[in-house]
Amino acid sequence: MSLSASEKAAVLSMVGKIASQASDLGAEALTRLFLSFPQTKTYFTHFDLTSGSADIQTHGGKIMNALAGAANHLDNLAGNLSFLSDLHAYNLRVDPGNFALLSHVLQVVLASNFPGDFTPEVQAAWDKFLTTVSTVLTSKYR
Repeated sequence: MSLSASEKAAVLSMVGKIASQASDLGAEALTRLFLSFPQTKTYFTHFDLTSGSADIQTHGGKIMNALAGAANHLDNLAGNLSFLSDLHAYNLRVDPGNFALLSHVLQVVLASNFPGDFTPEVQAAWDKFLTTVSTVLTSKYR
């Protein structure tokens, strides 16, 4: 699934807005994920899962920065995300369904933090982008 030129532009426009708040936005997404889908906590037993904790902030920033990196390599997502795909499939053995849950929560976070910028067109582009990222991340599970 490839993104059109306008979808790529929509994704990249949000990446620029996200950059300065990556850790906070990622932490908000993880907190929402854990509250809404408690089963996802099983992969983070070694973390302090308190809202705003250093663990949540750090990992949230990693997620958002990985997405920014992926957005800047839209023509080679598989290559850009290969390491993360291997890590999640072989080492961490994350349930592939969790990527869809996180994608949904990320869109909620973007919509609530950027209501004027996260238009229906931008949301559709991000949905497609996150679906594509999830597909790449789960490709090694087969």
